[in-house]
Amino acid sequence: MEVRARARELGIVIGELPSGPLNAITDVAGVRVGHTTLIAGDGPLVVGQGPVRTGVTVILPRGGEIGREPLFAGHHVLNGNGEMTGLLWVEESGLLTTPIALTNTHSVGVVRDALIAHEVRQTGNDGRLAAIAWSLPVVAETYDGYLNDINGFHVRPEHLFAAIAGATAGPVAEGNVGGGTGMICHGFKGGIGTASRQMAEAGGWTVGVLVQANYGRRGLLRVDGLPVGRSIPASEVPTPGVPPETGSIIVVVATDAPLLPHQCRRLAQRATIGLARVGGIGADSSGDIFLAFSTANTGLAGDATDATPRPLQMLANEALSPLFEGVAEATEEAILNALCQATTMTGIDGRVAWALPLERLRHLVLTPSRARSAGVTDQ
Repeated sequence: MEVRARARELGIVIGELPSGPLNAITDVAGVRVGHTTLIAGDGPLVVGQGPVRTGVTVILPRGGEIGREPLFAGHHVLNGNGEMTGLLWVEESGLLTTPIALTNTHSVGVVRDALIAHEVRQTGNDGRLAAIAWSLPVVAETYDGYLNDINGFHVRPEHLFAAIAGATAGPVAEGNVGGGTGMICHGFKGGIGTASRQMAEAGGWTVGVLVQANYGRRGLLRVDGLPVGRSIPASEVPTPGVPPETGSIIVVVATDAPLLPHQCRRLAQRATIGLARVGGIGADSSGDIFLAFSTANTGLAGDATDATPRPLQMLANEALSPLFEGVAEATEEAILNALCQATTMTGIDGRVAWALPLERLRHLVLTPSRARSAGVTDQ
């Protein structure tokens, strides 16, 4: 089996800005990520039994204390054939008040309810009007029904609880993990990917991106501007038997820069640029939904009797362009990391989603001079 690697480990460096130490969304201080991956069974589909190729991913801003410390947030929808719950309240209030979870299309409801149950457990709510009177969790989805018994409803509350319990601020597992387990991207195996950028010369801020990539046509795939998808035809690596422009992508952007909600929304919009650079077009059947949050301002919670003004910080709009660039670059690289880290997977009825061949990718993208300068040698 081919050893998988991230894009930078192959010598493919996207853009001009430096990455953070982990090149992950967890480079933003306080952000933790956890996965529960569900893989079981082989052979013909038996609804309710499998094969199972799915899971759940959670993003915990501020180490999971977000219920007590909401964040400014904003979102952008490139194409709305998908779901991210809780967005009406994010738009209305400008606040993110729960962790973010990613799963498959038909498990959104159970994961949403499980997030509420987790919050109730954390606050000790006994049914009276207490610390949590209501919650509108943010849960997003992409469709994994080509490989997974999606109508078997295999994601359960305990899987969400396990992902939260296992969330860390360290390196983030990518590819066939968590909510990305059964996903397909540009006709190759897709899934979870992440990357980050640091604005050393523009305030020292960090932006981190995590994607659940499950979209796109093979022929549109571009890597560092090169038409890689057209160079790896189905005769070389078979494409899955799904309509080529179905599927979706979820992009979550985190930053420690002090932004207000409308500025977070502007940040979320720039994920579109990174998606387009890889070859996403926001097809009619695709759910391309992006959420951005800032961890900078604190003390935003209150109640109906609290009329105390909040001291806030914000960047001037004129200072946002480096952050926009960082989001575009990190989104592009996060998608590539999802492709590079994912491994070939066989799912229901023997259906196969083949991994992007990394040696082929290196030879397509890196000229001999670029390979030498990147420290990459032929194997």
